[in-house]
Amino acid sequence: MKPSATTLSLVSDGTIKTDGGAMFGQLPKSAWEQLAAPDRRNRVSLGLNCLVIKNGDSCVLVDAGLGNKDPEQTKERFGLTRSNLMKSLRAMGLTPRDVTAVVLTHLHQEHSGGCTRLDRSGEAVPTFPNATYFIQRKAWEEAASPNERACDLYRQEDFLPLKERSQITLLDGDAEVAPGTRVRLTGGHCNGHQMVLVNHGGERVAFLGDLIPTHHHLGMACISSTDTFPEDTLAIKKDLVYEAEKCGWLIVFCHGLETRAGYLEKRKGRLNFRPVEF
Repeated sequence: MKPSATTLSLVSDGTIKTDGGAMFGQLPKSAWEQLAAPDRRNRVSLGLNCLVIKNGDSCVLVDAGLGNKDPEQTKERFGLTRSNLMKSLRAMGLTPRDVTAVVLTHLHQEHSGGCTRLDRSGEAVPTFPNATYFIQRKAWEEAASPNERACDLYRQEDFLPLKERSQITLLDGDAEVAPGTRVRLTGGHCNGHQMVLVNHGGERVAFLGDLIPTHHHLGMACISSTDTFPEDTLAIKKDLVYEAEKCGWLIVFCHGLETRAGYLEKRKGRLNFRPVEF
């Protein structure tokens, strides 16, 4: 029997606005505002991108966006648009029940918020009732008991209901989560951060999570101030950029807005980024 072909779709849960200084770390504002223009509150707009991987009966969602549980005060603070993930899935002919796996790069709220929804009684329940949620054990442990620096990055109602319904699979390092889809433990941004690599025909597609959230962060000095281990991010980023260019990866950015994907290419000894539509 001929193996099923893998199809990939990049979908959006909307946009979010976050502090530009936090997003670009040690880069001075005079430098990063040339890359992303801030609003009057010093916020830059970011995409909330998720990847859908279909192969036969397997339907994998990578990251789940922010979801729609936020109160109005939070929506105003982060300039949130309406959650679009369900609409995007319906446009593909998918319902939440069709999703067989959800791979979370990590559990910060803008990546895991869409994992749960509020039912009619106001209780948070899994959005994708038939899915297994794949999370690194270290990421789970940090999110379940964050320190004072990280506590505002997590909301336990985004992920604890998944454990209560036995939908969690905790990983300890690199693993295959579906045919042709693997996760690679990276760390750096937070404990247990993972990226996703997909074999798509003869091409390798890499969803890098918050290790390299936008194409601007391909620059080695551009590391978010929210990274728990920035020196680790730098070391891993160097290796990934080299591997991506050498192997011709299609790189997908979880927070890319106008530029969501592209290739690294070497021209005349210099590394260049070539954006593509996805």
